[in-house]
Amino acid sequence: MHPTDTSEVLYAVDDGIATITLNRPNRMNGLTLRMSDLLGKRLEAAGQDPQVRVVLVTGAGRAFCAGADFDDLEDISSNDAGHEDEAEPWRRRAFEIPKPTIAVINGACAGAGLALALECDLRYAASGVKLTTSFARRGLVAERSLSWLMPRVVGLSRTLDLLLSGRVVLAEEAARYSMVDEVFAADELVDRARAYARELIRWSSPSSMAAIKWQVYRHAAADLPTTGAETRALLASAFGQADFAEGIASYRERREPHFAPAGNIPQGWPYGQPGPAKNLDRS
Repeated sequence: MHPTDTSEVLYAVDDGIATITLNRPNRMNGLTLRMSDLLGKRLEAAGQDPQVRVVLVTGAGRAFCAGADFDDLEDISSNDAGHEDEAEPWRRRAFEIPKPTIAVINGACAGAGLALALECDLRYAASGVKLTTSFARRGLVAERSLSWLMPRVVGLSRTLDLLLSGRVVLAEEAARYSMVDEVFAADELVDRARAYARELIRWSSPSSMAAIKWQVYRHAAADLPTTGAETRALLASAFGQADFAEGIASYRERREPHFAPAGNIPQGWPYGQPGPAKNLDRS
């Protein structure tokens, strides 16, 4: 697997799996505004590439991401905190692309790095890695989407515990809170994440995964009548798609399905946003 660039956020595609790697190992992959911008662009590229079926996000060296880079934070504080908005148009988050995303937490994961991990659909961590929110200990507030995501992942009181205290938890404790989905030995971590990605590629329809992901995030912030109406519209559309016909045929013929690349996935669906559905017509 050969990365397509040597920047601070690497991007490589291999056998349907896109790997996005934060690449400032000498700074424990501390996030800068530039890195956030690049990360958003890499996620956007993976979301739009029909050959990409699953996305892994990880860090180079001994850390996943130790949070926002302190030097960058000082620049924001001393100049104008509002200039952070300049990168916002490219700040596509992992839950906003129509592909499954997995955070491969290979090392320290703190602050904005923890927020990034929780923005992914699943989180695999190496045994013994340390995770922390850290914001309250730095005089900050919860960054990125954390105040929206974390209660949905670990519950309200546990969210408050972790945010207010800023205490460090190991991967094994984080798994008990559902903050991490799987914990593996460090030398198995990447292989196990890629094995799961290959299972999704082998058995699951790209259009189905996109629609299901859209449902889960959007309906977390919608009322029951809205979810029912939107689900009926999606289901009616799915019945007319080639992936449905192939899924039924492969089941009846007792073989693996051969789904088309992810070219039928609509772009720009409003993940997690309440309000009227947009672009549910997938014909």
